[in-house]
Amino acid sequence: MKKLLFFILFAPALAIANPPVEQMNLAAITKAISDGNADALAQYFDANVEVAVMDNEEVYAKAQAVQVVKDFFAKNKPKSFSQMHQGASKGQDSQYCIGNLVSASGTYRVYIYMKVTGGKYLIQELRFDKE
Repeated sequence: MKKLLFFILFAPALAIANPPVEQMNLAAITKAISDGNADALAQYFDANVEVAVMDNEEVYAKAQAVQVVKDFFAKNKPKSFSQMHQGASKGQDSQYCIGNLVSASGTYRVYIYMKVTGGKYLIQELRFDKE
């Protein structure tokens, strides 16, 4: 009985101390965008990624997508990134995050769509739209 009570009382604390992998990935992705670090962000790219910068939208191989994002960050040095919305599909096989990126050249709405590939969430789509 004591073991059950201990588990009931401390299980929530363990869940907070060990957040799910998708939350850790999203935190790392958020930091990479906030820092303007395309290489760190690339760790979470799938083999092909749809990248949209304003009206220029294209599906790129991972290496090309990294270069497009590097170019975007070079032209729009990030000051901060804040998540506004996030959610997951009913089956938990995909998730999204929408946030605001404040840069030296203005504010951008950022949309990130991730899907489970090989047992982990990978970015399928990344959009930067001028506010």
